[in-house]
Amino acid sequence: MTGLIVVFAVLAVATFFGLWRKRVDGRVRTVANSRRSESAPAGGVPASTFLTPRHLGEELGTRATLVQFSSAFCQPCRAARVILASVADETDGVAHVEIDAESHLELVRELGIMRTPTTLILDGSGRIAARASGVPRKHQVLAAINSAADGVDAPVA
Repeated sequence: MTGLIVVFAVLAVATFFGLWRKRVDGRVRTVANSRRSESAPAGGVPASTFLTPRHLGEELGTRATLVQFSSAFCQPCRAARVILASVADETDGVAHVEIDAESHLELVRELGIMRTPTTLILDGSGRIAARASGVPRKHQVLAAINSAADGVDAPVA
């Protein structure tokens, strides 16, 4: 009887975890400190809040930049790449930059990237406005771009 209780408990926990993970995976969240006024150190803007072409190796989009952290054998990264490239192609002033997480470990650590794919949505100045872990949903990426471009901290549905 104890074995049966353990089996049901494990199934319940696994089910709860699976449902929770499905709900939060890929959800675009507004970055809490993205609107905070922060003084820049002598070398420029704080890298934890802003990213520059020097960090990315490519120019920023005039309206927004979608920065995708990926790894070589990551299947969800391919799906994220398709979605983000599609958004960048369909939206004026939006650039998509893919960064190999393994080759940029210092930046990954500095930004708190814990898994791939992780997407950062930057406004036109390079400020991190939103982020998503997992494959982001296209409509949420578009809403985050609009919020970042308008300078509004609207929650993304």
